[in-house]
Amino acid sequence: MLRKIKQISGLNPKDLFFCFLSALLLVLPFNNGKLWIFAWFGFVPLFFRLNNKTLKQSFLLFFITGLVFWAGVIYWLVHVTLPGTIILILYLALYFALFGLLIRPFSRQSKPYILLFIPSVWVLLEYCRSYLMTGFPWALLGYSQYKNLAVIQISDIAGVYGVSFLVMLVNAAIVEIIWSIRSSAWPRMRAIIILISLFLLPVLGYGYFKLIPPSLPAGEAGTIYNSSSIRISVIQGNIPQELKWNERAWDFIIDKYFRLTKEASKDKPDLLVWPEASLPVVLEDEPEYFSRVNSLAEETGIPLLLGAVTTSGSFYYNSAILVYPGKEHFTQYNKLHLVPFGEFIPLRGTLPFLQTIVPIGDIAPGRNYTVFTLKPTYYLLPTKFSVLICFEDLFPELSREFVKRGANFLVNITNDAWYKKTSALEQHFQASVFRAVENRVYLVRSANTGISGFIDPFGRTICLDRFRDAYYVKEINPGTGKISLYTRFGDVFVLLCGIIALIGTATIFLKARTWKKNSRCP
Repeated sequence: MLRKIKQISGLNPKDLFFCFLSALLLVLPFNNGKLWIFAWFGFVPLFFRLNNKTLKQSFLLFFITGLVFWAGVIYWLVHVTLPGTIILILYLALYFALFGLLIRPFSRQSKPYILLFIPSVWVLLEYCRSYLMTGFPWALLGYSQYKNLAVIQISDIAGVYGVSFLVMLVNAAIVEIIWSIRSSAWPRMRAIIILISLFLLPVLGYGYFKLIPPSLPAGEAGTIYNSSSIRISVIQGNIPQELKWNERAWDFIIDKYFRLTKEASKDKPDLLVWPEASLPVVLEDEPEYFSRVNSLAEETGIPLLLGAVTTSGSFYYNSAILVYPGKEHFTQYNKLHLVPFGEFIPLRGTLPFLQTIVPIGDIAPGRNYTVFTLKPTYYLLPTKFSVLICFEDLFPELSREFVKRGANFLVNITNDAWYKKTSALEQHFQASVFRAVENRVYLVRSANTGISGFIDPFGRTICLDRFRDAYYVKEINPGTGKISLYTRFGDVFVLLCGIIALIGTATIFLKARTWKKNSRCP
């Protein structure tokens, strides 16, 4: 059997072992954030097997690693669709394979600038994956470091892609250092160590500097300050997905949220937050339920943010609604970036068979970047915030745009109950941490089953226990209106990676032409 595999693929059992080893090391941090250290050398076994491989072998080596990695990361998607999970894993593994093909021409005899080329190519592929085919920016390499607070502070300049670059840079450097030691190439090893130090030391220095508590007279250390703080309560309903749209469970669901909200209101928060689709009806089709919500807001005297499906004409929207006490006054935001195969079917007209692969709702995208306003009560100025619904927190440009339009903090409402008690919840939460750090604002998170809680502008978290109905009230200090470099300029770092990758590719091409020309000489 192994002989047949070797004949077909050109890979031997040792190659396959290293594929599985690299995939395992890379999967661990995404299934348990405390294991972030493994990402710094997860690619090392794979890189060792790349040297002197043919194009076909390089493709298969990285493709197999990608298959194992993505199967270990998004296994939970089978709770929604098995065929869709298989197709997605095969698609995502192609990015690994393409990465292997692009870096293959560089061997261990290459110049040290290879250490910049390899992570640049990886960042570009992550960026492409984040936007092609509507985008799937899940499990970016940088997300594995969401608990490594010193490193992720650089996100307010370079975004999550800057952290991905750094982790891949160290992976490549480890391999190069080991090869240099084996071949006694001490000058080369010194050059590599100096190059790595030029990246790592400033990043760590910047990170620790940012985490130093400022000397301020009041409030929490490390918080960006406004003239006054506000109190927010997140409500976690813990509604099983099988009950979510069961008409017989509607009153049970509403009663649970009402009970938790009334308990939370005793702490006098300025805002109450329910999760995505917490109102289990189409709003306009069941107006009596929304009337009950208005009555609740009137009774507590506290603005209430909730998720619901709404309709306008023939279109349905996944919406966030801020209900103000009195006179049924509310503001609505319709989700901008929809989940493919979850809320809509891409290429439905071209590929109609896709409708049979997954359960799907017909949801229309919103059009406006809504910024909600909490009207002033005892604090001096109105406070503004924006909402990211479900996996919108995976797309940095949405958060940046909301903050640039005046949002002092962000709220993510989501329902991850689809994925049961799996690592999907933590993997989703990783993105929220980066959105807070990138924009230096608080991010408040209300999830149906977890993870609910608060993320401060430096990535520190306070979370509710998962899989139980609960609420938590916290005082936060909204942003001052000063925006980070990343918020202002976006993914300029990715453009820099593109330039480095282009120079590296041109170098490969020129070397290949020179070699062919010389090989023809008598």
